[in-house]
Amino acid sequence: MTSRPLDSSRDADVAPDPLDTHPEESVLGRSHRALSIGIVSVVLLIAFEATAVGTAMPVAARELNGVASYAFAFSAFFTTSLFGMVVAGQWADRRGPLGPVTLGILSFGAGLVVSGLAGTMWVFVLGRAVQGLGGGLVIVALYVVIGRAYPERLRPSIMAAFAASWVVPSVVGPLVSGTVTEQLGWRWVFLGIPVIVLLPLALALPEIRRRASGPTEEGASRAADPRRIRLALAVSLGAGLFQYAAQDLRWLSVVPAALGLALLVPAVLGLLPPGTWRSARGLPSVVLLRGVASGAFIGAESFIPLMLVTERGLSPTWAGYSLAAGGLTWAAGSWVQSRPRFERHRERLVTFGMTLVVLAIAGVPAVLVETVPVWTVAVVWAFGCFGMGLVIASTSVLLLKLSPPHEAGANSAALQISDGLANALLLAVAGAAFATLGGGTAAHAATAASGGSHPAAFAAVFAIAALLALGGIQVTRRLRA
Repeated sequence: MTSRPLDSSRDADVAPDPLDTHPEESVLGRSHRALSIGIVSVVLLIAFEATAVGTAMPVAARELNGVASYAFAFSAFFTTSLFGMVVAGQWADRRGPLGPVTLGILSFGAGLVVSGLAGTMWVFVLGRAVQGLGGGLVIVALYVVIGRAYPERLRPSIMAAFAASWVVPSVVGPLVSGTVTEQLGWRWVFLGIPVIVLLPLALALPEIRRRASGPTEEGASRAADPRRIRLALAVSLGAGLFQYAAQDLRWLSVVPAALGLALLVPAVLGLLPPGTWRSARGLPSVVLLRGVASGAFIGAESFIPLMLVTERGLSPTWAGYSLAAGGLTWAAGSWVQSRPRFERHRERLVTFGMTLVVLAIAGVPAVLVETVPVWTVAVVWAFGCFGMGLVIASTSVLLLKLSPPHEAGANSAALQISDGLANALLLAVAGAAFATLGGGTAAHAATAASGGSHPAAFAAVFAIAALLALGGIQVTRRLRA
């Protein structure tokens, strides 16, 4: 892995990559095929869970009398994933990525079972938290696998393959999830997914053990850093307290909110690269942009199915399908960034992508107006997903380019912490605004005519997300080292 400047585009300026022993091959070539299929199958599992569970979530929240805590069901996932990310970064750097991938997939499946069997909203949220821990372990470990097993020139392509693995779940997931939810009940959406956990385990683990297991020489010489684990616990606990306060809007909630921020701020400053909060050029801005883009986008997307079900009377199946086209366009955006001719223009490509994200988030609330066709959500969100495909894959590529091998785990963890923390905080803030404006009662009404419509609550959520994404456009101009 090299750490050449971001604006370097001449092959003559780049030192030979020691992993590039088969220059004629692609990610599906002979030497990489089995590993590529294995790790993409892991992402496929995560993608199917995200699309299927997102479709069933409004029904689950309503039946468990937890619509007011709807955002917490999402943010709990991101909160515990923060701790898993830091653990995975240290674990992978010192002992290799095999362990965190294995434990992460098993935890992911266990969390689905807990949520599927939940009798109350808080048990449901607990299951989501267990899922998040597994997801945090897996995603950071997979970045380390890519950094070790693929030469630099193939990394944009494997990131594009990750994005492409969302296409089928995006199309099939809402249909399957909606049908199961309506015919058998939402619980079977959660209880059915763990069955396919065995597939990625069988495909990915042997290849990871063969191609990317064990520590690097520099990583093996390092002692474990208990300070980072303590900081990770502080981040997770602080984010959890802040989200709890955001969902329980009373004066007493000021106490957990203040305590949460007191834990959160110094811990995050210790885990992210110096200069992240002031958008210092290079790696700090890459890490910051990842959080800004992901937080704004996921915060908005999480409320789209609920908005369509409660404000426009769509079924869970059709509400889920409003996001289906996004899987195709996200993959298309990720594929575009993987083309070699765009490498020298990567920063401009990311700026264009963030502009599309801003326009999409700002445009979706138009569907709250009855005269606006519902299908416009699918069209507008498809453009936003194309922009996210450009941004997310590019930040991943830039991070690995700027990271020496023995720091790939720690830097990947920082990238994912920024991603997950922004998701959790944005959902907490948006959820508080949603509940304050009466959104918690919206899902208890079958139609707007029954008196349960609260369009202002949804409009506030999208306004917050759009403002955050707008700031991300400025960050894209500081990615060049």
